[in-house]
Amino acid sequence: MQPKKIKTGICIIGAGPAGATASIFLCRMGIKHVIVDAASFPRDKVCGDGLDLNTIRVLNHIDPTIIEKELSTNKKNFTASQGFRFILPNGRKVDIMRSAGNDADNHAKKPMFFVSRRFDFDNLLVSKIDRSVADVQLSTRINKITREGKAWVLEAEGPSGKLAIETDFLIGADGDHSMVLKHLGERKVDRNNYAGAVRQYWSGVEGMHPDNLLEVYFPKSLPLSYFWIFPLPDGKANVGYGMASNYIAKHQINVRKAFEDLIKTDPVLIPRFKNAQPQETVKGYGIPMSGNDRKAYGDGWMLLGDAASLVCPTSGEGIGSGMISGYVAAKFIQRAATQNDFSEKMFTNYNREIHKRLRTEEKVYRFVNAIPPRVFSFGINTILSTWFFKYWLSKKAMKKWINTAYTKEIEVKLT
Repeated sequence: MQPKKIKTGICIIGAGPAGATASIFLCRMGIKHVIVDAASFPRDKVCGDGLDLNTIRVLNHIDPTIIEKELSTNKKNFTASQGFRFILPNGRKVDIMRSAGNDADNHAKKPMFFVSRRFDFDNLLVSKIDRSVADVQLSTRINKITREGKAWVLEAEGPSGKLAIETDFLIGADGDHSMVLKHLGERKVDRNNYAGAVRQYWSGVEGMHPDNLLEVYFPKSLPLSYFWIFPLPDGKANVGYGMASNYIAKHQINVRKAFEDLIKTDPVLIPRFKNAQPQETVKGYGIPMSGNDRKAYGDGWMLLGDAASLVCPTSGEGIGSGMISGYVAAKFIQRAATQNDFSEKMFTNYNREIHKRLRTEEKVYRFVNAIPPRVFSFGINTILSTWFFKYWLSKKAMKKWINTAYTKEIEVKLT
């Protein structure tokens, strides 16, 4: 039986946050395209599940009412948070919270973070894709990618059988193990800009903050790493642990075992988990961090999100930066589609635009990564507990970040 043929100007592989965001905005622009994903939605994705202010900023571009009407009110799937808690190597807790001040109502309407399982959040984004503009092919696996002249041909298989998708422009939004990257011969792990992590859902973790602060713990026994506890609805938590890959390789660390040992033996964590119950087995994943400036565009192709190595290196958060890349990509694609020119020159400044919001974090990460482990722990204990740091973060930086996320348009310079 011959495969069903689909011909399209643009094809997105991957309907996660980056790919779905690009699709949503291409639909707004009236640009027809195909978006393909191997999964059916909703589906799980191993992740920390934190939705930062970059995520909130893009959501506000999708719909200015989405935060209040679809996230804040949906307490079954979304937990709102107004800050975070650092637990230092010496065991001291440092809470950084956004103050309500004299505007409690506005404060409640504009959370600083949300925590939501990717099962729920990614499904929400996919539901926002306009099916009258986008041909959404879910449960469809790409088996082979070939280049035939200027066109791309994708051999795929979906619920109704085999497909042959021909496209002029191919967008790889298919994550760290991107098929597009593999086809281009660019799937190389840079250990200096990569991390290994594990996640496990738990119930009954004790000592959670009543304001749902996102907790980050820096274990004294394992520098250059952090353990997190993020509050989910229904008394559950996303619990995880991540470490820089160059440190893992140098010291031959088993991240999964280190995670399990911390829960069982670390004096800070033992009382938190004494009555807690895991809800699943420990699951691992890789974190391709921004910093290696991977070329994310070329003649007839583009990369988004994790495929472009866009995870924030200081926080490990990749949903927001991936969604930003999807928004930025749509702007570049709009110009290319208008001129019917998908050559490399049309995307010359794409790398600059997707990385410019991550440059400070990249510099901080390089600095921290060069610090000896003992100095790292001392620095964390000293700096994060200072009055000035807490004042600057909670009174100055947070106010600016919130204002940007809720009121500022994302600026994209094509030239």
